[in-house]
Amino acid sequence: MAGKLRNLYVCSQCGFESPKWYGKCPTCGAWNSMEEEIRETARQKNTGPSKISYSHPVSIREIDTNDEARYHTGLSELDRVLGGGIVKGSLILIGGDPGIGKSTILLQICGFLGKTLRILYVSGEESGRQIKLRAARLGVDSENLYIMTETDVQAVVEQIRADKPDLVMVDSIQTMNFTDLSSSPGSVAQVRECTNAIMRAIKALEIPAFIVGHVNKDGAIAGPKVLEHIVDAVLYFEGDRQMSYRILRAVKNRYGSTNEIGVFDMGESGLRQVENPSQMMLSGRPVHVSGTCVTCVMEGTRPILAEIQGLATTSGYGNPRRMSTGFDYNRMSLILAVLEKRAGYYFSNLDAYINVVGGLRLDEPAADLSVAVALISSLKDVPLREDAVVFGEIGLAGELRAVSHAEARVYEAARMGFSRCILPIHCLKQISQNISEIELVGVKTVREAFDALCE
Repeated sequence: MAGKLRNLYVCSQCGFESPKWYGKCPTCGAWNSMEEEIRETARQKNTGPSKISYSHPVSIREIDTNDEARYHTGLSELDRVLGGGIVKGSLILIGGDPGIGKSTILLQICGFLGKTLRILYVSGEESGRQIKLRAARLGVDSENLYIMTETDVQAVVEQIRADKPDLVMVDSIQTMNFTDLSSSPGSVAQVRECTNAIMRAIKALEIPAFIVGHVNKDGAIAGPKVLEHIVDAVLYFEGDRQMSYRILRAVKNRYGSTNEIGVFDMGESGLRQVENPSQMMLSGRPVHVSGTCVTCVMEGTRPILAEIQGLATTSGYGNPRRMSTGFDYNRMSLILAVLEKRAGYYFSNLDAYINVVGGLRLDEPAADLSVAVALISSLKDVPLREDAVVFGEIGLAGELRAVSHAEARVYEAARMGFSRCILPIHCLKQISQNISEIELVGVKTVREAFDALCE
């Protein structure tokens, strides 16, 4: 018996459902995110008790994991982010701005894995001819790669169950359509149900799958957060598409660490992995210029050298401007307050700007000291030593606090040819071996660090 139709309003950010419209979502607080959906309520007759089939519990010792194998993608940077490769039966979501390289990296994976595996590439945005032209530009020509241009997710699921490919790719999930739903493709219900349908199909057959997700104007993947809860891994492409460098970061990963990043360089022949990000970040560094400093940050288990640029200039307005690119704005304001209150460097009537070169985003407190000395260098117009690396966390009392993985940071600085490392004095206890290639200078305050950089 057919059910009756009812109207619901669903938040596109968090999936909150309500029978009436709200200008602001009561759950996540997003404005103008409630979208109308029409659903059909099913009516079932009461035919008495029925038998329900369910899976029986199994002892954890009886579960066999000896045959677990990961598929290597041919890109060591991508394997690092995934935790060692693609796990069978995993559902991986790739998001990023338009034109940043999501479809490109999928075709490059097809070019490598297509030599031994059968791959089903489902496209809802491009025709088969368009994909063929892009594949020819990337040098991808595999007889095991099958293209399916379809937007009906039920047809896609039937094809997966019939062919049983070794790998499935869906580009993109926002174009997929579930015919049983009356809402338009890309809506909250469509994205959720299409992802669930694909997930159930690949989990039953233990087939790994990649799905591409578009992002909205705020940079988040379009659709509710429940989409990220369904998948096993969420990968984000970061970086300005006007620049050649791309950073692939794992936001969620059930089979590996979420702290690893992969660095790529976009060229005419596709994405080229950058195995030495420190050298890439420091290329083109200015010489004998004030306001520039090199720091070492940890991205997972990998130390990366990054260049921090600071600029302090006379303000032309009543209220000084504060701008930060690649570094947390609130953290920058905190550092400026500490420099004025504890160190005696005054920025209250000056505009202050911070930029991290190369499109890298620094989230850990170890970059505090490099930001502070870069601003002081610009304030006093005194160039810093070019052969020095700086890292350390700044406390509200003006003291320098120890950071983790100090030895790995020092080794990376020595490997890149730096001869002096300025670090908190408490970090010297973490370095077990004497490194003759680099001079270690332990400091307690920001002023001591700046003086050591000017020697």
